[in-house]
Amino acid sequence: MTTGSGRDFDAARALALAAETFRIEAQALEGLAARQGEGFPLAVKAMLDCRGRVIVMGMGKSGHVGRKIAATLASTGTPAFFVHPAEASHGDLGMVTHGDVVLAISHSGESDELAAIVPAIRRIGVTLVAMTGRVESSLARHADHVLSSAVDQEACPLNLAPTASTTAQMALGDALAVALLDARGFREEDFARSHPGGSLGRKLLIHVHDLMRSGEALPRVAPQASLHELLREMTGKGLGFSAVVDAAGKAVGIFTDGDLRRLIERDADLRALTAAEVMHRSPRLVRADALAVEAAGVMEQHRVTSVLVVDADDRLVGALNSNDLMRAKVI
Repeated sequence: MTTGSGRDFDAARALALAAETFRIEAQALEGLAARQGEGFPLAVKAMLDCRGRVIVMGMGKSGHVGRKIAATLASTGTPAFFVHPAEASHGDLGMVTHGDVVLAISHSGESDELAAIVPAIRRIGVTLVAMTGRVESSLARHADHVLSSAVDQEACPLNLAPTASTTAQMALGDALAVALLDARGFREEDFARSHPGGSLGRKLLIHVHDLMRSGEALPRVAPQASLHELLREMTGKGLGFSAVVDAAGKAVGIFTDGDLRRLIERDADLRALTAAEVMHRSPRLVRADALAVEAAGVMEQHRVTSVLVVDADDRLVGALNSNDLMRAKVI
């Protein structure tokens, strides 16, 4: 196969280069730990104590990495956002305020755009953390704390394109985020609050009372109701079941489409039966304040498709079925 350049494509060479890239970048990551000194914990402490925001800056590939680092910090409990250094020189520096921490990323540590705004950053009175591949660079000299992202070589065969160095920056940013979330006592519930649209958010934030059928949509009859009344309630509410509720408002049973099929198979005299006689006693109950994922667990454990929802006094307040959970993408 010939490429657009006229050179024959060598699949084996492509695979070999991929393997070499992985080796070089893995080696770069392994070397990062040994390069970290007191600057790392001091940077973490500065971000932990920050009463403002962590402002991440970087040009070119470092800027792309910086956007990801800012997003990771923000989603793990450290308020952060990215400011482009070139735009900062034309007004966006107003986003940086006293009490913020600026994380400036530059492999060379000599980025013109960063160098131009460092004096202004220092005048604002922020803590400056430099992430650089050259700890003797201009950026490092002006910083309060320095994080070394140095690598021995780039994965690029020409040793020019930022490859291993950007991988190192990304990993160092992740290390900051992990150290910070641990120091904050960040939990799954906290993560879910910043990811309400994700699957974890749905599992940890949605409660039964958010999804349950209640009020007029809730099928229920008294124990003395006739089977005819029971079936009419089931049909009218369209859930495929009805709760049987005593005078105190507590669920004493449930009757489902499956129960009806079994009655018909027994050739019972349906006209004479009451709800109390046909109901399934001890229905599966969940609390209204329980997580929806807990209701899903009850359904799975007991191989049922519906549960009744009760309040703190065990009074019936709602009903939930597997379709409700699927619509909410809890299951």
